[in-house]
Amino acid sequence: MKTIIHKADTRGHANYGWLDTHYTFSFANYYNSERVNFGTLRVINDDYIAGGQGFDRHPHDNMEIITIPLEGALEHVDSMGNKFVIRKNDIQIMSAGTGIFHSEYNSLPDKPTRLLQIWVFPEKRNITPRYDQKTYRHEDRKNKWQRIVSPTEKEAAWINQNAYFSLIDMDENTSAQYDFQSTKNGAYIFVIEGSLALDGIQLDRRDGVGVWDTSSLSIKALKPSEVLLMEVPMA
Repeated sequence: MKTIIHKADTRGHANYGWLDTHYTFSFANYYNSERVNFGTLRVINDDYIAGGQGFDRHPHDNMEIITIPLEGALEHVDSMGNKFVIRKNDIQIMSAGTGIFHSEYNSLPDKPTRLLQIWVFPEKRNITPRYDQKTYRHEDRKNKWQRIVSPTEKEAAWINQNAYFSLIDMDENTSAQYDFQSTKNGAYIFVIEGSLALDGIQLDRRDGVGVWDTSSLSIKALKPSEVLLMEVPMA
């Protein structure tokens, strides 16, 4: 098994007043030649958006864009005619394909919104743009993996890539094994909250680790932990 570790305090950072964000991979004005992507995983942005603020209408194409709210509410409006508010336990994914425009705003005027926005390179380019959104039960990921993104599984939000995202909420001293869907894939583990151990590596809040050249992995929670695992093709 091979690994690459990204500690939380080594991420890129930008503060625009209304947006305070950390970049796991190169993005916007942050560039690190050793952190451009992990396989087809291109972006993990850890965003804090002030009340009533957000991203004005802007374009995307040929990218799979996954939004995972952690706190607050985000209003999404796009050129496909979708207008929704997403909250914690919701998952949103857009297949930008040939091109879409959208805006994203914190719909709460006096409370912040926190979210993860993740980009994955698509399997097929120039598809018809597509929007998907699902709500998941928090209790269904208690000490077990809950699939939230998949190209094949009906209970998950659909993605135009051989990629699988899973969440788990672990009690202290519990362990979980993850079996890969494909030997061509790696997994990027992002600790949303808590602390865990993987193959002798300790990972704390907002740390990340990429794992590949293995068919499975096991993590142990050193304290109560919320974890996101993103299995993606490595080429």
